Amino acid sequence: MHIGISHFPTSYSIRGVDLGRALEERGFESLWVVEHTHIPASRQTPYPLGGELPSIYWEAYEPLTYLAQVAAVTERLNVGTGVLLVAQHHSIALAKRIATLDSLTGGRVLLGVGGGWLPEEMRNHGFDFKDRWAILREHVLAMKRCWTEKDAAFHGRFVDFDPVWVEPKPARPGGPPVLIGATSRWALERIAEYADGWYPIMTPQFDAQLAQLREHVARRGRSMADIDVTVLTHPENKAALATLEDKGVNRIVLSLPSAGRDEALRVLDACTPVVQWARSL
Repeated sequence: MHIGISHFPTSYSIRGVDLGRALEERGFESLWVVEHTHIPASRQTPYPLGGELPSIYWEAYEPLTYLAQVAAVTERLNVGTGVLLVAQHHSIALAKRIATLDSLTGGRVLLGVGGGWLPEEMRNHGFDFKDRWAILREHVLAMKRCWTEKDAAFHGRFVDFDPVWVEPKPARPGGPPVLIGATSRWALERIAEYADGWYPIMTPQFDAQLAQLREHVARRGRSMADIDVTVLTHPENKAALATLEDKGVNRIVLSLPSAGRDEALRVLDACTPVVQWARSL
């Protein structure tokens, strides 16, 4: 069982170099950071969790740049996006940026992806909310072509290019694992079709959704052994962690607030018992 940390990194948060070193020193396996390129100043869509939208949604650093800094001062820590809004990027350019980071880190990139929830943000990127998952699918498939083929080509509805050379290739054969961060029944079908893992927030529906995912994976002729199940939650004790492991979860991600160095380190120290529980399972 691996233990990671999820974070909205901002200019007033603990510095990336300090956070990376602190995580590695305490035995955490991974760091996951969010993405929003921007938040429209005028929007009608409410914040999904209710209330006012926290400012960290538009203050957070660009994730791949931030993770490159973290990776530069660590040797074992995996660096992940949780989640990257893939449809808001150009597929070839994004494939190169991710492959570059994976190559420079020796294969330490974990790519959590999602469709997003804010239609106004997507319109500023030139596409409609209803198309976000179809665009994401083609982007992921096109990036995998760029990561694995010398003469990579892709012809779809939203992504269309003749053979291209995209180097460097990722350090990890096949490219970084792609985990879908969503919980709808369609998301579970998408994981089985073209992704390498699932990255949900823990909810009371988790067990039923995991069973559905197993069915979709089997229907595709794949094995759950090849699916990385990573869950954003905070187990109360070692027994709760062991229960998740028995269900097939292989990574737990804990939340770290966008706080300064002293407070952030206090939170990490409070989370280290979970790392110790995981080591003793």
